[in-house]
Amino acid sequence: MSAGKRVLTALSLVAIVFGLSGCSSSDQEELQEWMTQQRNATKPKVEPLPEPTKFSPQPYGQEGSIEPFSNQKLTQALKRESSQATANAALIAPELSRRKEPLEAYPLDAIVMVGSLIKVGQPVALVRIDNLIYQARVGNYLGQNYGRITKVTETDLALREIVQDAAGEWIERTATLQLLEGSK
Repeated sequence: MSAGKRVLTALSLVAIVFGLSGCSSSDQEELQEWMTQQRNATKPKVEPLPEPTKFSPQPYGQEGSIEPFSNQKLTQALKRESSQATANAALIAPELSRRKEPLEAYPLDAIVMVGSLIKVGQPVALVRIDNLIYQARVGNYLGQNYGRITKVTETDLALREIVQDAAGEWIERTATLQLLEGSK
């Protein structure tokens, strides 16, 4: 290392030492004092909790009525349930005993109505499933929910389905397939 570089390095070290000595403890004392003032000046705001509502007991007014867990109440509920089960069985029983048609193997959302025509005076819907065209008439079954076609027009096909609701009861609902415009 040359003498010039040594002198330059020594001067750099002296400058760094003087620079660091400028950060004396007096600056830190000022900072500590300012932080203490700020802590003392800051007061936390704590909102008081609301008063609890007073409990007022209410008298029981159902003393003369039927007890909810009595045999009489249970008997009424079972009668109601058995009559509903009979009605549900009557709705689904004919569907379970008949022979399935080919278009019942596909879900309704996979079936597309692509046209309609009149054949022997009766309207016929043309539906596409897996790129094959089928003819569907009033009375035919369609979809996996026991859907029976009730009406065919030029623009749509209406059907009645039998499905289970959230409680497991069999109910009837209507569904519609509309003509797909611009279909291939």
